[in-house]
Amino acid sequence: MAHASGMHSLEFKLPDLGEGLTEAEIVRWLVEVGDLVTIDQPVVEVETAKAMVEVPCPYGGVVTARFGEEGTELPVGAPLITVAVGEKQPTAGTGDTGTEGSGNVLVGYGTSEAPARRRRVRRERPVSGASATAGQTGAAGAANGRADAAAAPVDARAAGAAAAVDGQAGGPATEDGPVPVISPLVRRLARQNGLDLRELTGSGPDGLILRADVEDALRTAGRGATAAPAAEAHPRVPQTPGPALAAPGSTTAAPAEVRTPLKGIRGAVADKLARSRREIPDATCWVDADATELMRARTAMNAAGGPKISLLALLARICTAALARFPELNSTVDAEAREVVRFGQVHLGFAAQTDRGLVVPVVRDAHARDAESLTAEFARLTEAGRTGTLTPGDLTGGTFTLNNYGVFGVDGSTPIINHPEAAMLGVGRIVPKPWVHEGELAVRKVVQLSLTFDHRVCDGGVAGGFLRYVADCVEQPAVLLRTL
Repeated sequence: MAHASGMHSLEFKLPDLGEGLTEAEIVRWLVEVGDLVTIDQPVVEVETAKAMVEVPCPYGGVVTARFGEEGTELPVGAPLITVAVGEKQPTAGTGDTGTEGSGNVLVGYGTSEAPARRRRVRRERPVSGASATAGQTGAAGAANGRADAAAAPVDARAAGAAAAVDGQAGGPATEDGPVPVISPLVRRLARQNGLDLRELTGSGPDGLILRADVEDALRTAGRGATAAPAAEAHPRVPQTPGPALAAPGSTTAAPAEVRTPLKGIRGAVADKLARSRREIPDATCWVDADATELMRARTAMNAAGGPKISLLALLARICTAALARFPELNSTVDAEAREVVRFGQVHLGFAAQTDRGLVVPVVRDAHARDAESLTAEFARLTEAGRTGTLTPGDLTGGTFTLNNYGVFGVDGSTPIINHPEAAMLGVGRIVPKPWVHEGELAVRKVVQLSLTFDHRVCDGGVAGGFLRYVADCVEQPAVLLRTL
């Protein structure tokens, strides 16, 4: 492929994602062919088995090719984009130039400065006929048939790129900002159902488009969401035709079946749960506890002023105190060495449901945090999980998990242990129930607590002792004063 004088192309490949991850799914492209990008500007949003992250490009120049459609899985090392750069690279914020990129290619990390808004290089008129055919043939040879843009306009863009990179591009640049949505999955749901997001008015903060906005628009248009958000690379099952023509305004027949690929975060969760069931001989014990005094203590704390304390933070504080007394449960089993590995710190995971599936963010050094610090960290990680910005580091390294399934309105559960941990505490809903209190029948706020544990690390006596201590702290929060 011919390039303008002084121009050459650099290929940016999907970088090493860390944490043993070897592939990622393209969720959303942030640039198009012909866009001018700066060093460390995010160019694509990908979903790994750990989190949704943006990938920054270490080069500055004009995008000449993209590899892979949205929904495509790429292995680490596969090409992502090619960038046409000049002999000298532009340095952000100055007229000076350098010859190297940032070298900063780890997913989720860029420079500390915010990237400049991307600009669209003025597109030249596309060449036609034999020239286009020749250009496409050259691009196919250079990219092995993987580029998603025709190569004919690329030469024209590369010719204009030299002037753009040197700050001499002719014609005004135009803005091309995306419609603000709460999640890439919402954008994909709209795209699958042929809905133009620019026609919607979001009900979220600052006009943010929520999933409910898309679903409401589809219902108003007389069609429901055809499928849960899934990779477009997988064909959808055709709908079964009805016995007769549908009347105007009637809904179409439901699909005979819907297949959703187990990939990305959901696939990783499926693999982890299956491995836990295969490898861990788990057992569960449970107890009902009177949580009335704990709820009163929380109300008194919040009435005293200062940051509000969450119930989850108080339960986490109880967990860390219990693990200090029963450290056997803050451990893992090294099956190859046939050893139980006991941890000195408590990195507390908590189960959180998101649009992309179940995730377990981890609060580092939970044993060293007070209730205020725990509340703040739970809030930060929950919001990151909701927006899909959790990093791989936020989702790994847990030593014990707290599962508050009471938020789903259920009393009890026998959860699957978060492999390779050794135990998980489950908390059901807190509801008024008849209870014998101080020898009299009364209505108290009761909660069911359950402990699922790896029977290889301890016997029932240790597990029962742990659970009983947790219940005692719930019923009499003053018990915690011994550990403060």
